[in-house]
Amino acid sequence: MTAHIETIDDTTRLIRRAQAGEVDAFAAIYRREVGRIYAVCLRMVADAQWAEVLTQDAFVRAWERLESFREESAFSTWLHRLAVNVVLNAQRTRQRRLARWQPTADWAAHDRPGPPPTPGTGLDLEACIAALPEQARMVLVLYDIEGYKHAEIADMMGIATGTSKAHLHRARALLRAMLQEEE
Repeated sequence: MTAHIETIDDTTRLIRRAQAGEVDAFAAIYRREVGRIYAVCLRMVADAQWAEVLTQDAFVRAWERLESFREESAFSTWLHRLAVNVVLNAQRTRQRRLARWQPTADWAAHDRPGPPPTPGTGLDLEACIAALPEQARMVLVLYDIEGYKHAEIADMMGIATGTSKAHLHRARALLRAMLQEEE
């Protein structure tokens, strides 16, 4: 019990030092949190290199906005939400860029899952999740893995709550189909 209190106090001390401009304190925070933030970025974008870039972007944004952290929630929660928003904003920017450079009348053609895992190679759940269509994958990760509610997801992604539920239903159905193919 005491170790947990010391960790909280240590984290609070690091945050306050970082808010005062101490780069070393922020570096310590980075080392503590980078694995978790990278994991959420990777699950959301399903691309290791892009997840690394987004992880760095999240920490840059955290450094820039560190003064706005008011200890109303856990720092890890604040940082996690900031990282999710960085990913969502990057996805929106990427979609706008693709829409400008690759106009098409059939957007549904771009919203298909990648090829399912090769039969007989064993199940790789991360690969199956990565093969989901982007919107469905993001809702699945935010809802089933990260624990957000549909209203929160809808707000973050700029979609209706019903659309969030529909994406989750679609993602789960596609995962079930991939799992059945593996049997």
